[in-house]
Amino acid sequence: MTDKIKPQTPSEAILSSRRNFLKRSGLAAGTALAGSTLAAPYVNAQSGPIKWRLQTYSGAPLGAHVIKPQIEAFNAAANGEMEIELYYADQLVPTADLFRALQSGALDAVQSDEATMASPVDIAVFGGYFPFATRYPLDVTALFRYYGLKEIWEEAYSEVENVTWLSTGSWDPLHIFTVDKPIRSLADMNGLRVFGVPTAGKFLAKYGLIPVTIPWDNVEVAMQTGEIDGVAWCGFTEAYEVGWADVCKYALNNAVTGAWFGSYFTNTASWQKVPPHLQELFRISIDQSHYYRLGWYWGGEAKLRVEGEKMELTQLPDEEWAQVVKDSEGFWDEVAASSPRAGKVVEAFKKYASNMEKAGYPYR
Repeated sequence: MTDKIKPQTPSEAILSSRRNFLKRSGLAAGTALAGSTLAAPYVNAQSGPIKWRLQTYSGAPLGAHVIKPQIEAFNAAANGEMEIELYYADQLVPTADLFRALQSGALDAVQSDEATMASPVDIAVFGGYFPFATRYPLDVTALFRYYGLKEIWEEAYSEVENVTWLSTGSWDPLHIFTVDKPIRSLADMNGLRVFGVPTAGKFLAKYGLIPVTIPWDNVEVAMQTGEIDGVAWCGFTEAYEVGWADVCKYALNNAVTGAWFGSYFTNTASWQKVPPHLQELFRISIDQSHYYRLGWYWGGEAKLRVEGEKMELTQLPDEEWAQVVKDSEGFWDEVAASSPRAGKVVEAFKKYASNMEKAGYPYR
C-alpha cells in the first residue's frame, strides 16, 4: 500500500521555494569553493567575445531608463567575455517584426511585450496592458512567483521553435493623454485616434477609441500634426520623460491597468552558446533592471501627478468608471475562452484579485 502524497498548502509552497533557494545558494557556494581548489578555471575557447544584438520596443529617451543601465552593467561585468549591442525601437527591424527577427537569429535578444511584437503564443494577449489585471507594479512579480504565471509562460514558449522566454517584470500604469481634446466622459473617447498597445486598445475600442499603429519615434510629430489625438501607451513618468507631456494638454487620471507586463526573450541557439556563468549574469542584470524600473516608475507616477505642471488632469464620473470595470469582466471571460492556457491565466488573475481584496490594508 502506497502512502498518498499530501498536497502542499500555500504557506508550505512559499516556504519550500525559499528553502530551495537557500539550498541552491549553499550548493553554489560549495561549488565555488571546490572550484577554487580542484577545478580548472573557465577558458573562453573563442577568438573573441560573444557578440549579441538586442533590440528593445522602446525609443532611445525611454530606453535610457528601461534597459540601457542594465546592458552597460552587464557589458562591464562580463569582463570582455561577452558584449551586447543595444538597439532601440525600429532601429534594426520594425517593432511588429521583433519576434520573427528573434526566431530567425537576426536578433539574439529582445525586450518587449508579447502583444506589441506579435508573439505567436496563446498568451500573447496578456503581454503589455491587460485591462485591470494589475493595480500596482508588484502585482506582476507576485503573479509570476506565486500564482503560476512563470510556469505558464515557460510552457507556452517551450512550444515555440528557437525562442526562449527568460523573465517578465512590471513597467508603468496605462493612462490616456490627449493633445487638445479632454476626456471627461466615455462619450469623449469616441473617435479619438490614439497610439496605443494592442490589448488595451482592443478593449478601449468598445468606447469608440481608435488605436493607431505608427513607429514609436513618429508619435510626437503625429500628435503635433493632428494625425493622432493622443496616446494610450504609458503612465505619467514615461509621458514626461519622452516629451509627450510637452505636446499633450490633458491626462485622464483613470488607469486602465496598474502595470505593463514586459518580458525578455532570447534566440534559443544564441542562448545555448552562452556559458552558464554569463547566462546567470544576464539573468541577474535583468532582475536589476526590473528593480530599477520599479522605483523609477513608481516614484515618478505619484510625483508627477501631484507636482507636474504640464497637463490638466481629468476624471471619468464614478458611475461611468464603474461601468468600465464591469465591462472588463466580460473581456476577461472572452479571452479566457480563447484557449485552455489563457483560461489558466485569467483564473490566476481572479484568484490573485480575490486574495488581495480579502487581505485588505495595505494591499488594497
